[in-house]
Amino acid sequence: MSTGFIAILILVILAVVVVQIGKISDLAAKIRGEEEVAQQANDTTAVWLVGFMVLFLIGTIWSAVYYKDVMLGYGPHSAASAHGGEIDGLFNATLGVTFIVFFITHVLLFWYSYKYRSREGNKAQFIAHNNTIELVWTVIPAIVLTFLVVKGLVAWNNIMPDVSEEDQYLEIEATGYQFGWDVRYPGNDGKLGTKDFRMINLANNSLGMDWSDDKSIDDIVLGGTDQIVLPVDTTVRVRITSKDVLHNFYLPHFRVKMDAIPGLPTYFIFKPIKTTEEYRQELRNYPEWNEPYDVEDPESLPRWKEFNYELACAELCGKGHYSMRRVVKIVTRDEYETWLAEQKSTYMTTIRNTEDDPRLGQLLDVEIKERAQELRADFKNALDSEKAEDKTILLRHVFYDTGSAGLSDLSKYELDNLTDILKNNSGVTVELAGHTDSVGDDATNLEISRNRAQNVLNYLTNKGLDISRLSSNGYGETAPIGDNGTEEGRAQNRRTELRIISQ
Repeated sequence: MSTGFIAILILVILAVVVVQIGKISDLAAKIRGEEEVAQQANDTTAVWLVGFMVLFLIGTIWSAVYYKDVMLGYGPHSAASAHGGEIDGLFNATLGVTFIVFFITHVLLFWYSYKYRSREGNKAQFIAHNNTIELVWTVIPAIVLTFLVVKGLVAWNNIMPDVSEEDQYLEIEATGYQFGWDVRYPGNDGKLGTKDFRMINLANNSLGMDWSDDKSIDDIVLGGTDQIVLPVDTTVRVRITSKDVLHNFYLPHFRVKMDAIPGLPTYFIFKPIKTTEEYRQELRNYPEWNEPYDVEDPESLPRWKEFNYELACAELCGKGHYSMRRVVKIVTRDEYETWLAEQKSTYMTTIRNTEDDPRLGQLLDVEIKERAQELRADFKNALDSEKAEDKTILLRHVFYDTGSAGLSDLSKYELDNLTDILKNNSGVTVELAGHTDSVGDDATNLEISRNRAQNVLNYLTNKGLDISRLSSNGYGETAPIGDNGTEEGRAQNRRTELRIISQ
């Protein structure tokens, strides 16, 4: 027999009992008289009301104690942010005041129903006005409300100030939409780039980021299911906005919550003080958190191991509202730096060298640095190796004008890096070798390869390198490293190499 059926059966039986009691009362009234029955009913009701009051208040207190460990601010759920304790204190002060009023009013309500129940000869007293009563219920609430408002304003001023340029903080941005969050991080510059809604492109620029702004180049936009990772003991400023309807950015464990409003950016700041792992270890001390996470699988991990901070939308923003939940992971500073270094900027992964790239044909500072590091590593490996084939270094970023030996403007960065390396290794002599693909006349290709190698040599000598350390030669199409039958292979064969002769 199902639980639901039993519950319905009990309700039916209770209804029958109530009806029968009513019939019995009617019969008693006819036998003993209406007034006597009414008096007995009043007395019985008054006693039952007092009994209900006692059970109700005991149940209220018991339920609060019993369920405290599942409520924010109590038991294992102490605040995980620096300001969270102040928020919890404000709620506790409000709860203390309202509970006192709640308790007193209910005691008086049910006690008065007993004390002033209907009795023969009693007459109600009519009081048109009483200054003392008016003063009490005006002054006391005013004092209490003043205390709560002042305490709330102090908490607000402590929690909601904005950061200044001198402050050390991490700023991220959360943009809500149906149904998810785009979370943007600054890159190495620590600054978020500008946005313009007119630049929104659902294919590769859902936030409308302005790629001509240098600050946008290293910005990182997390995917819809990526964890939001933040460092512990770090002030975090969150920019909040929305692309469609009203959402709400809510981090319950950190006691922060702010509406995401289309066209009206908002923000809040907070400082996490407990890593995810530290919070888990605190939960571990409570028996209910050592129960299996999956109630249908006793072998599953305990609940504390599966705990995660979360971001929730606290507005009913549509039927997919539930899917806006995101996991928030608080880690140590070192772990955060490692995670951040693994992330790729949106510009570099989706925009760079496409038709939407405003810097097409230009090199970025970060690319120049990466190429310098790459060339230094290749040169060091060649010096350290004892194998002859390892003494040849491909100059990956030396380019020429199409069909000629003239160096392109972008080649200077690679050659300037090579100049610095050779100056720092004064005992090394090298040969510069030019190669071509098989397209065109053999003799022409040989001549172009020689001229290209010579132009590289001339560039290096013009930068102050001793000509006695340098030589050049062209090999035309005689030493391919790729398949000349494909465009990719031909591109590999059109190259300039540096070979270490002595060191």
